[in-house]
Amino acid sequence: MNPKISRYPTYDIMSAQHEWDQNTRSIVNERLHTGGDYSFLSVMEAEMLRAWCSFLMDDDRGEIIQFVIEHIDRTLSAGIESERKSGVPKAAVLIRAGMGALDDACQVLYTERFFHLEAERQQQVMTSVSEEDALPHDMWKHVPQKVFFQKLLDLTTEAYYSHPRVWSEIGYGGPAYPRGYVRMHPGQLDPWEAKPKYEA
Repeated sequence: MNPKISRYPTYDIMSAQHEWDQNTRSIVNERLHTGGDYSFLSVMEAEMLRAWCSFLMDDDRGEIIQFVIEHIDRTLSAGIESERKSGVPKAAVLIRAGMGALDDACQVLYTERFFHLEAERQQQVMTSVSEEDALPHDMWKHVPQKVFFQKLLDLTTEAYYSHPRVWSEIGYGGPAYPRGYVRMHPGQLDPWEAKPKYEA
């Protein structure tokens, strides 16, 4: 995967943590430390997610993807969902069924686990799932593939863009409380906000 190129290469959001309240500071700092323990996911499911999430975000940096996996694990373990369409399985049920179908399908078709496949093959599998056309069809008959793909995309994106290192790379100023934003007009930046090193 291509190395991440940031417009804010010298910006470090953690240098501003003294501006945050104690609770916020604690929460954000915890995101920089991973433990490798799971409450919901099996080790096999975690490894499948490592490959899947890395491909979704085009980022294979170990510490960030591990955080993403652990965030997904906590979300599924807690069983809390903001919304779910009628007829769609609960996230924990959906992800477990989808991971099982993914593993079974890859072993039948390629005699390999998903995370052992070449990148091009992984992309083909993921694309077919996103299009509701993964093979073998009978192994996916109990999994709404597009819903499964979208749920993993949502969970992965939510986790990835809550990591402080990613905040720094995209120039996000972090929690506004209690400091707050003052300059609110288009094109204006507060003194503490990230300044791009170059224009795109």
